[in-house]
Amino acid sequence: MSDQHFEQDETLRLPTIQFRVVLDLGPRLAAAVTLPAELAHPDLFADRDDEGGALNLSIDFDSGQLHVLLDEAGPSFHYHGTSDPFESPWPADQTEKLLEWALILVQEIDALDELLDSIFEAAEWFEQGFTLYVPETEPTQLELIEVGIIGELLTLPWLGSGRVDHEHVEGDNHPIALLWNMNNDDPDTPIARAWLDLETGEPRTAAEPGVDWNAVAMSEDEVLEWLVGIYTNHHVAPTPEAQIMRAALERIGGIR
Repeated sequence: MSDQHFEQDETLRLPTIQFRVVLDLGPRLAAAVTLPAELAHPDLFADRDDEGGALNLSIDFDSGQLHVLLDEAGPSFHYHGTSDPFESPWPADQTEKLLEWALILVQEIDALDELLDSIFEAAEWFEQGFTLYVPETEPTQLELIEVGIIGELLTLPWLGSGRVDHEHVEGDNHPIALLWNMNNDDPDTPIARAWLDLETGEPRTAAEPGVDWNAVAMSEDEVLEWLVGIYTNHHVAPTPEAQIMRAALERIGGIR
């Protein structure tokens, strides 16, 4: 199957909305560590595993990633960006300072029991149309963070026959499959896929072979163009939760 690229019309993007979040960010100990200039602007995200125990902290750069896991055994870490997960993609002096900062940061996040829940709840408030989130809390020092939440691209609803859905599939560059069912049952037939072009940062799409586009009731090009918008909104543009998370962790880490 050959892949296609469609340019998104940015005039169809909803406006950025300023959202204010009040959070307990603790003593901000990591802020005392100054990151090297080359590593001063990471993309940060934290979450807990499915059992709610181990804390995962992702520290991502264009040049590589540092992932830190904190569980009952203590912190551990690995890298992405080299062939060896224990080999840093950065010079030793930069890596040493980044690790010092990251290990303090992950323990601070872990100590703030309600932080991740509050960030998730704040994102839900934003989705409901509110512009300010304040958690229920005991008296403590709180901080106000302002976040410009990027608007979604306007996309049409599915205009073909039946029902569609999308799901992650195995493969490189974050692929998803577009699933379809002509009888309005749970979508189960893959008709196209989308993935991220790592060089351009833009989605690429391709149709699966043997699709009956007359039954789908949309042309192949129409489906692939529609899929680009879905992929962009759900897998390229950061979610409100991710944007609030990054702002909060940047504040804790002293880089915002």
